[in-house]
Amino acid sequence: MQGNIIQEDIVIEELIQKAIDMGASDIHIIAGICPKCRVNGKIRDLDIGALTPQDCLQVAEKLAGSRFDEIRETGELDLGLTACGRRIRVNLFHQMGTISAAIRILADHIPALEKLGLPEAVMHFPEYRQGLILVTGETGSGKSTTLAAILERINETRAQHIITLEDPIEYVYHPDKCIINQRQIGQDTRSYSDALRAVLREDPDIILIGEMRDLETISSALTAAETGHLVFATLHTNSAAETIDRIISVFPAEQQPMVCTQLSATLQAVISQQLIPDAAGAGRVLAAEVMVLNTAIRNLIRTHKTEQIPSFVLSGSKDGSITMDSALRDLALAGKITPDMALSYSHSPEELRKLFRMI
Repeated sequence: MQGNIIQEDIVIEELIQKAIDMGASDIHIIAGICPKCRVNGKIRDLDIGALTPQDCLQVAEKLAGSRFDEIRETGELDLGLTACGRRIRVNLFHQMGTISAAIRILADHIPALEKLGLPEAVMHFPEYRQGLILVTGETGSGKSTTLAAILERINETRAQHIITLEDPIEYVYHPDKCIINQRQIGQDTRSYSDALRAVLREDPDIILIGEMRDLETISSALTAAETGHLVFATLHTNSAAETIDRIISVFPAEQQPMVCTQLSATLQAVISQQLIPDAAGAGRVLAAEVMVLNTAIRNLIRTHKTEQIPSFVLSGSKDGSITMDSALRDLALAGKITPDMALSYSHSPEELRKLFRMI
């Protein structure tokens, strides 16, 4: 499945190609200013002059195609497209009476899992047969790339059926050993909830949920994992403990004990990611916290003692777990990031200072 392809349009094509040549991850199109792009986390000009509201409207109409009317109805629209030979993710939205666009430029291939700089424990995730694996982090932290690399490894090594539910589709997989069905929310199905109600009748072995957004999506993901499927999903949380709290807090108080039990039985691992400017100032480096569940952590989740999880992750290195502070320390000691940068990205700088002092 290739998705929609942007036809020849010199303004859009040149804009996207220029951003690709600069190594940009994102493009921002806003009326009244020149287009901007994000390179290694920093906003830079694309130097083609300020755009008028009409310019932005024309860009939006070109990107949205036959779906443009949806913007008038809802105020925004997510799209997965192909332009300049690259997959892009587009969000069109209204602001101050004009249309703006945020365009994410995706990698032109799915990177090998070993090339991402993830902890060793993650290399074994494609071998899991059932349960729930979560990849978390802020927007732009590389969650989709990590999941794509894991799924591509499964595609290369196992003869199974993968179904992805995405909004929009980002990476396009080419079946190798696996059967792969990719369903785009809003195009192939109305909503995550509709797709999840149907997915267990579609004979999947592995399910990717682009984002666990609400109670119904989270509940369906837990049920799928509970019934013997391997489920991957993302959340916008910054640590393993915060992820557990976020999932549980979505449910009404009277359901939370049952959810704690479900989660303790089905959750296999949580990866929490950040992309950090490297020491040379020439790129970004992945820092990842990994919580691999063991008996002790399952008991903490079951009894809802999530405040104790960080210390158990710290002591769980034999199972492959690593805290974000330990990951930042290791990157700083390897010279990949500066100690000051490590401290600025730490969720608990005082604890990280203690780790540095111990060394």
